[in-house]
Amino acid sequence: MDSAPEPAPAKRRGRPPRGSRKALTRDRVLHTALAIVDAEGLDAITMRRVAKELDVDPMSLYNHVDGKDGILDGLAELLLAELAGTSSSGDPRADVEMRAREFRQAMLQHPKAAPVVLTRQLTSRAALAPIEAVLEPLLAQGFPTDQAVHAMRTALAFLLGTLLREVDAGPTFGVGDPVAGEQRRADLAASGLPAVATAAADLAVCDHEAEFEFGLHIMLDALERMRPRSGSDRDPESHSGRILLDEGIGDPSEHR
Repeated sequence: MDSAPEPAPAKRRGRPPRGSRKALTRDRVLHTALAIVDAEGLDAITMRRVAKELDVDPMSLYNHVDGKDGILDGLAELLLAELAGTSSSGDPRADVEMRAREFRQAMLQHPKAAPVVLTRQLTSRAALAPIEAVLEPLLAQGFPTDQAVHAMRTALAFLLGTLLREVDAGPTFGVGDPVAGEQRRADLAASGLPAVATAAADLAVCDHEAEFEFGLHIMLDALERMRPRSGSDRDPESHSGRILLDEGIGDPSEHR
């Protein structure tokens, strides 16, 4: 009489065998952290949270990143690496505009992570390359180093500010919710403040593309006015840190 066949071994539950796991690398840690930030925001990043997502011991992450700060620095590098890296045209205005548009498009892919670009002090060549791309044409046109750095940081602050508003505006500006927008307009019109009431229809909504273009061109126009002049066109009183005034504005001494 044949013996009954042995039952199939029960499927193993829980964590997969060690040999089946993907190798833990810095790139994998950072992309996992970026996915967490995309879904939950920067405040969700902790070593324990990232380790849980990777199904590893939190201490194993320290072989690849220097704690939470190392993760945040790495996220900034990932975002900056997504910039197109278009070569300089030699025209400061055109180059700053091009970099601004590239930056906005790259950051819109990961808007919740974008603030790390402004807040981290990065030292890697890859992270500093976009800064080089902005500073180089400004310095080549004679901008003093302090003005070039101010211009770059002002551009970053503008870009991140408009980006965060674009991401978080929601119904506050009637974005995707015309009922909320109309209610906001009615509230502003009834505010009792003449200027607010007059502009209520425009205050209640926000066209993100129009806002970006308006702010960008104000910034570029200001940069153009600061552009160092050569020869007899140079203001003899100008120096590092002082804005060169457009023709037609007049000598500030006339108003003293």
